[in-house]
Amino acid sequence: MVRNERVRGQAGKAGGTVRAARRAEVRLPGLVAWEGGGLEPDGDYDGLEFADVDLAGQEGVGARFMDCALRRCALDGAGLAKARILDSVLEGVRGVGTDLAGASLRDVELVEARLGGAQLHGAVLERVLVRGGKIDYLNLRTARLKDVVFDGCVLVEPDFGGAVMERVEFRGCVVRGADFTGARMADVDLRAASELGIARGVEALSGAVISPAQLFDLAPALAAQLGLRVEG
Repeated sequence: MVRNERVRGQAGKAGGTVRAARRAEVRLPGLVAWEGGGLEPDGDYDGLEFADVDLAGQEGVGARFMDCALRRCALDGAGLAKARILDSVLEGVRGVGTDLAGASLRDVELVEARLGGAQLHGAVLERVLVRGGKIDYLNLRTARLKDVVFDGCVLVEPDFGGAVMERVEFRGCVVRGADFTGARMADVDLRAASELGIARGVEALSGAVISPAQLFDLAPALAAQLGLRVEG
């Protein structure tokens, strides 16, 4: 406890204590079961429940999902670039190569997802909760993340290169081989991550807060970034 207070004190000296992320609070209305044949580009989906639907390979570029639930849906290769997902829950979705490039997610809960190579480069995430599940090779390059919480999930080699991150929390999650190259951070809280591995971009951690134990683990990467030789 003393250590954490010391970290908070140091953060305060650097410009104030860490501001907590505002969590998504999704309250869905009564939903109507989706009975359509497939997604459509620029489609408008409001108050619908997609349950156990195979959306693999479907094209919903620019589609809008409002007050929707996608439960246990297959999203392999689904084309959802520039989609808008608002006040919605994605639960137990799975898939490889889901394209959400340039999408906008606001007040969204992503729960127990199993995704690989999900493309969210250039996306905007605001008040998003990612809880449980596993996401491999998540591409968030140049994305904007505000009030985003990663809670109890596993992220394998996530790419935050060039992303703008404000009030982002990693709580009880495993982060392996992350790339933060060129990211810009404000109030990014990494202290509660159960595992933190950074492959590239330790120099971008200005604006983030880590624990003393994490500092010890990251010392070799920080020394390398500074060109500092450590010899016994």
